[in-house]
Amino acid sequence: MTDSKAVDNIKQLLERLNTKLKPPIPKKTKAKLTFKNPQSFAFQLLREKADCALPLFEGLDTSLQHSGLKINFKAYLSLTMLMSTLVSVGSFAVVPCLTFAVFGVPLLASIMFGIGGGLFAFAISIIGFYAYPLYRADKLKRELDDELLFTSGYMAILTSAGVSPEKIFYSISNLTVPLAVSGEAKDIVRDISLFGRDIISALEEESKRTPSERFREMLEGFISTIHSGGNLAAYLREKSRQYMKLKRISLHKFSDTLAMLSEFYVAILVTGPLMLVIMLAVMAMLGGGTSGLLDPGLSLNLLTYIGIPLGSIMFLIILDVVSPKW
Repeated sequence: MTDSKAVDNIKQLLERLNTKLKPPIPKKTKAKLTFKNPQSFAFQLLREKADCALPLFEGLDTSLQHSGLKINFKAYLSLTMLMSTLVSVGSFAVVPCLTFAVFGVPLLASIMFGIGGGLFAFAISIIGFYAYPLYRADKLKRELDDELLFTSGYMAILTSAGVSPEKIFYSISNLTVPLAVSGEAKDIVRDISLFGRDIISALEEESKRTPSERFREMLEGFISTIHSGGNLAAYLREKSRQYMKLKRISLHKFSDTLAMLSEFYVAILVTGPLMLVIMLAVMAMLGGGTSGLLDPGLSLNLLTYIGIPLGSIMFLIILDVVSPKW
């Protein structure tokens, strides 16, 4: 009996110790919203809804990786949903007030205009956020393609001098001249020095991220040459010769495109507006009728102060897009 009582006492003592040593169960607390940047705030606010919208934006993740934007896919999607909603609500509030107070449109029609304007603003905002990474990726691709000739030649010089591949990309990342390839080299250096990857793994990861097919091809050839123990300097010199030929061909094509654009500029923004200005000026002097809904004087002012400047700006944008950077 005494032994059984002793065992019971020991069990009770152990149970008391166990209950005292158990950590207290933390109380559930609501997550507080913190505003560090817009994308993090949007992600905290719309995390679950962004998960539901992921299937609708399947290609956006790849576009973000290729664009070079340092933002998480779900955070960008949350920011897209938040900003589109705010723009839509703002349009729905502003458009009825303008149409009703300024233009004298009836209240019901103003509300309908507000609903339509809100939906239109929401759609335009979604399209804009979806198209921005595509624009950035295309811009980065063109810049990398333009710089490949100089990049491969610079790498060939460093390799011939006996510089290791890791230090080659470290040197490219610290160039004083602002180049697009410097950002790609910084990602490679970051993968090696911060994430502990070897040069092969870092180059393979970069070849998946880059939007340029030519730069990806050069990196894959660089990896294959390292694997096979080939001559990196000879490989890079050969690639530099190939890119020189491609550069000559692209410049020849650009000269043909520039000649075509100059003809369009003369026809659309010089000869055409000049004829319209003369015709509208003569009509305004003679007081002859109206051209559609506008009188000749108003049409002349719109063409002179709005049409021709906007056309010139659009031409400059097109010229900047098609022009090679180097």
